[in-house]
Amino acid sequence: METVMSVLNVIAPIALAVLIFCIIILIHEIGHFSAARLFKMKVYDFSLGMGPTILKKRGKKTNYNIKLIPFGGSVQLGEDFESDDPADFRNKPVWQRMIVMLAGAFMNLVLGFILCVIIVAIGKSVDTTIVREVRTDSLPSRQLQAGDKITHINNMRVFTIADISYQLYNTESKMSGDADKAVFDFIIIRNGEKKHLNNVEFEARAIESGGMEIVLDFAILREEKTFFNIFSGAAKETVSYSRLIILTLVDMVRGTYGLNDIAGPVGVVSAIGEVSSTGFAKSIIDGIKNSLFMAALITINVGIFNLLPVPALDGSRFLFFVIEAIRRKPIKAEIEGMIHFVGFALLMGFMLLVTVFDIRKLFQ
Repeated sequence: METVMSVLNVIAPIALAVLIFCIIILIHEIGHFSAARLFKMKVYDFSLGMGPTILKKRGKKTNYNIKLIPFGGSVQLGEDFESDDPADFRNKPVWQRMIVMLAGAFMNLVLGFILCVIIVAIGKSVDTTIVREVRTDSLPSRQLQAGDKITHINNMRVFTIADISYQLYNTESKMSGDADKAVFDFIIIRNGEKKHLNNVEFEARAIESGGMEIVLDFAILREEKTFFNIFSGAAKETVSYSRLIILTLVDMVRGTYGLNDIAGPVGVVSAIGEVSSTGFAKSIIDGIKNSLFMAALITINVGIFNLLPVPALDGSRFLFFVIEAIRRKPIKAEIEGMIHFVGFALLMGFMLLVTVFDIRKLFQ
């Protein structure tokens, strides 16, 4: 019996992670599919997964496929070939094609917001950015006061507690001239007035890894849940996650992160399973919240990533439509198709490389 339970404890989080990943991809593809149907475009294939087809159903107008590898998906609209059929993708007005191409990412962001609503709704309270208390005689107590609403730290807008933590732990502090102090600039609302608090000092302690740890000597107020602050809180969480993902992508371009720091599908599934297991070990509610948090972060990530102007991604196709709208003439289907094919091949090669690193990390 113990052996069975041990096996289930390993399989269940992985199965949950794969299910979450498949739902996120399915929602993305439904976005493209629904928009195409709205504009009466011909949809040739709707596929969930990658690789060999294991299940196939032929509809009146579309073939529906489930493929072996449960990562990725596609909606085949005939984007890369010319046709005389007025229902084909390339023969529709460019503004309609723009909407179809953006619909997948839009659905991911909507799903992220819905998940954030659920996360906030099942929580005990709603977070704010209002200071509840500051420890007496601490360094920040010289400037921060209870009741201050923090709006910016080091010129970056903060919407959530996570934003405050990110700014204090992940941005460089100003030099204080004192090795055991970190200094930040705050903008706050105090008694209805906007105030700039420059050079707010925090105690900094050296840690074993060689960096510095900021001592947060203040607490943030949490409000009782209401219908309105659940939705406003969820909107702020969605914006916060989106910006975090954008900042991470910028750091990747700058070379801040290496291949060991990037996760592919295998790494994502492993992370979901680990976070979910940790939550369920505490309580069912914690397990659900952790799973929903990872799902929200990943679906927003998928939405934003697909908007990048990288060949084969939705953002690149949208860029081609913008160029077409400006020059009032489409780029030849063969040329555009080749660019996206090369981009897809490079993207798959990169994902394969990242997957190899993911698998290596699993056995380390």
